[in-house]
Amino acid sequence: MKINGVSIDNTFAEAFPMKATRLVVTAYNETWAEHAARAMTGFATSVIACGCEAGIERHLKPSETPDGRPGIAVLLFTMSKKELGKQIQNRVGQCVLTSPTSACFAGLDEGEPIALGKNLRYFGDGHQISKKFGSKRYWRVPVMDGEFVCEEMTRMVKAIGGGNFLILARDQAAALAAAERAIVAMQTVPGVIMPFPGGVVRSGSKVGSKYKTLPASTNHLFCPTLKGAVESELSADVGAVLEIVIDGLDTASIDEATRVGIRAACRGRNHGVLRISAGNYGGSLGPYHFKLRDILK
Repeated sequence: MKINGVSIDNTFAEAFPMKATRLVVTAYNETWAEHAARAMTGFATSVIACGCEAGIERHLKPSETPDGRPGIAVLLFTMSKKELGKQIQNRVGQCVLTSPTSACFAGLDEGEPIALGKNLRYFGDGHQISKKFGSKRYWRVPVMDGEFVCEEMTRMVKAIGGGNFLILARDQAAALAAAERAIVAMQTVPGVIMPFPGGVVRSGSKVGSKYKTLPASTNHLFCPTLKGAVESELSADVGAVLEIVIDGLDTASIDEATRVGIRAACRGRNHGVLRISAGNYGGSLGPYHFKLRDILK
């Protein structure tokens, strides 16, 4: 299979089960909503060391938010309910409650309840008050610029982490340009985030290492500087490889993000992109297998 002359490997991206929630962060204007959301999703590229994987899903119009203000939808992914609760409390408490004019709400109506403002209310030192609208309870916590309004509970759902594809290019510049095109297209797909910096990761990994203390190490099969020294998946003309990792609320969202991302990356071989591949471990890492050629048909 080829797209604009770019070869699509007959392979699959291997992904694994996660837990996820969507939060809606609002503020006086879009600038301050983004300040809070970006702080909240910082240091959240991989559960290997960050505790969670998180990112901005999309910007919301005032008509789409609970309090009629500009907002941002954020997705957080972890490996367990306990860790998700910890990450919500720490990140909302340290990055949203602290941000001027901010408020925070649940972004999912279905799923298992999990605390959002339920514990953060205690920052009010006994001066916090609650209001209930229908089945939802909100907390009003006094802060120095007014009140921090936070929904008591959010919802946790089953999700998927580790969807991915690899861009194999002649050089670093071509790989980066293709990855940037892919991310722009993928950011239009709801229900997914690409958690690495700018949505792109250069340090693609494999499971395990020669060093017993490391759970993951460089994916030598796709490292251009190791061609000739180790077993390699790269031909002589490949000078750089970049990976795009996708976390999603369901398989359909990851399928769509993969489809539009690859098509955007494959402008043509004359733009330096040679092949598209994916990272997998023969099925040993996770039960979700995103077959590139099936997705792109």
